[in-house]
Amino acid sequence: MKKNGFSRDFMLVVIGQIISLFGNAVVRFALPLHLLNISQSPTLYGMVSALAFLPLLIMSPLGGVIADRVNKRNIMVVLDFSTAGIILLFLLLSGQVNLVALILVALILLYSISGLYQPSVQASMPFLVPEEKLVQANAVINTVSSLAGLLGPVLGGIFYSMKGIHVVLAISMVCFFLSAVMEIFIRIPFTKRETDMGAFRIIFGDLKESVHFIAKSQKVIGKVTVIIAFVNLFISSLLIIGLPVLCTQVLEFQKADPNQMYGYLSGIMAFGGIAGGISAGILGGKIKIGDTWKLIVAVALLMFPMGGVLYSSAPDMGKYLVLAAGAFLIMLCATLFTVQTMSFVQMKTPGHLIGKVISWVMAIATCSQPLGQAVYGVVFEQARGLEWAIFMTAGIASIFVGLYLRKIWISEGILDSGTEAVSGAYK
Repeated sequence: MKKNGFSRDFMLVVIGQIISLFGNAVVRFALPLHLLNISQSPTLYGMVSALAFLPLLIMSPLGGVIADRVNKRNIMVVLDFSTAGIILLFLLLSGQVNLVALILVALILLYSISGLYQPSVQASMPFLVPEEKLVQANAVINTVSSLAGLLGPVLGGIFYSMKGIHVVLAISMVCFFLSAVMEIFIRIPFTKRETDMGAFRIIFGDLKESVHFIAKSQKVIGKVTVIIAFVNLFISSLLIIGLPVLCTQVLEFQKADPNQMYGYLSGIMAFGGIAGGISAGILGGKIKIGDTWKLIVAVALLMFPMGGVLYSSAPDMGKYLVLAAGAFLIMLCATLFTVQTMSFVQMKTPGHLIGKVISWVMAIATCSQPLGQAVYGVVFEQARGLEWAIFMTAGIASIFVGLYLRKIWISEGILDSGTEAVSGAYK
């Protein structure tokens, strides 16, 4: 470990993440948008997005078991090579099979891999950085994710408008291949756990142990995870479905391509994530875990000016700018919230359970997102002209979610004890 910085292996993880997440951002931006453009149906867009997301919920717990049983570096390498292969297969089959089915299968496979992949990245952090740098390390990873999310949609939107879907996918395929090559050189401490049990008994036993930890030993982790699920239901799903629909079917841009405008909007959101990650890294332990409920309330309140401008008679470009500003601030607050809660979970969890517990947190927290995407797809198609009311309703619901999180922190004695900062004292 470097005295005044991060280790070589952590930096290699960061570089690999930059390349891999950029490719991920490009392909997750391009494929659903391509489907919306060719179908012009928000309902179909929402349903396909929801169905594609379901494997992430199933694979995340399995990914946690694998992350605690297999060398995390090897998992990253194999999965990035596999992703590159899936995209290559999509390009070869494009034009020969039904496009909607091909996009759905491709997204299902990509989300399945993501469910296996992300627990390994998150579970490797405590092995690569000391505890006092854990919040900063998570902030770096979140900033990298936001940076990739900034460049991916912006460049993806430009290339998609100019060159089409095939060029965009070819770029992302190269990114995954390069990331896999980079990750080969990472060294993550790993001790093989000896067992004479079969694979099924190992998986079942590990999952049972992690569920018991969340449900019995550290109930607060389960409660916070449910809070994240509700935020994903009301806010994340709304942005994922609503913003591309608004850009491509509601707002009118006189001289700009709607796909590029949505790409820019996605980039602005990612820039908000970068700002949030940088803020979390700078503030570090000064941010108090008990204050995270205020971040959710802040996100909820941002829904009201976004809904208000959609209701107004403002020019469409003015509406777009207000939506962009709101999305930027939402992502800033959301990233601060994510860094704090993920660090909280990591510090509360023993090393041999980190991968499995984080995978359950990710699975439970995101289980509401497919439901939200499917519902919002139908709502945006059936309630044309009432988009403002959708944002307002989501804001009201999210205020109650934030207040409930405050109640959780009070019941845990965190607010009563002075709202301590995230630190090793939680472990």
